[in-house]
Amino acid sequence: MSDLRVAVLGVGVMGADHVARITSRISGARVTVVNDFVAEKAEQIASEIDGCRAVSDPLDAIADADVDAVVLATPGSTHEKQLLACLEHGKPVMCEKPLTTDVSTSLEIARREAELQRPLIQVGFMRRFDEEYMALKALLDGGELGTPLVMHCVHRNPSVPSYFDSSLIVKDSLVHEVDVTRFLFGEEIASVQIVRPASNPGAPDGVIDPQIAILKTVSGRHVDVELFVTTGVAYEVRTEVVGERGSAMIGLDVGLIRKSAPGTWGGRITPGFRERFGRAYDTEIQRWVDAVRSGRNVDGPTAWDGYAAAAVCAAGVESLDTGLPVDVQLADLKP
Repeated sequence: MSDLRVAVLGVGVMGADHVARITSRISGARVTVVNDFVAEKAEQIASEIDGCRAVSDPLDAIADADVDAVVLATPGSTHEKQLLACLEHGKPVMCEKPLTTDVSTSLEIARREAELQRPLIQVGFMRRFDEEYMALKALLDGGELGTPLVMHCVHRNPSVPSYFDSSLIVKDSLVHEVDVTRFLFGEEIASVQIVRPASNPGAPDGVIDPQIAILKTVSGRHVDVELFVTTGVAYEVRTEVVGERGSAMIGLDVGLIRKSAPGTWGGRITPGFRERFGRAYDTEIQRWVDAVRSGRNVDGPTAWDGYAAAAVCAAGVESLDTGLPVDVQLADLKP
């Protein structure tokens, strides 16, 4: 079978990483078209890859005859039109989160795909492909901890881009724990509450950081998440599940623990998300490529998962304003 011909739309940090992994670490695929709002950036990347072209219009890139499938790493505000174009042309697409930037358009995308009766959209929640998260999922599914009851999560960044505001901590950071909750527990989230502790003096003016999110699933399981995105330290993501017969934790960064004089010990914290989840991204893209080549098109989070996450985060933003629990409203659309 010939290689899958992939267009990568958006070649900033995330998109450029995807171009590099498809070119050097992924089998069965090659990048034939790239696109970016900054034309010079796309042209530079295309010039470094045999058989690759820069196309100035993202919709033309999707429709291009040399493209079998698409990776969307463009800003979330552009996803709706680009996803609709992928559906129109029947081209499988790996869409970095968010699916779209609001609940109504995410639902419309999920409905339009459902009408085709053919899965085409996979959403880039990469933690599902991380070895530690997969091991934790297998442990829970195997029943060793008994019934899972409570989950504690930590999501810390050393810093965030200058455009980050308080709501983006919910929509861009908490969204990962939202998907992790649905992935690990296999059920929807019924309500969300955002608690506002005293703010970090080092946070940008007007940004509420840290935040504490409290999620409740439909069966009554409790999930709490510490979101602290301006720690100035490093990238820390931890998850602990407590069950009726024990607990399990991932994300401890215990590759190397050192002890030295005068009586100190420690290791190295992962500096950023690309280092922490680099292998997960590789696995995610390889499995997506394999799925598209096999005709299944999707091997991971679906358009429904993207919509469900958007609905939870919308409720979270509402709670950020009120401080009260907000029920999550999901449409009557089967995944």
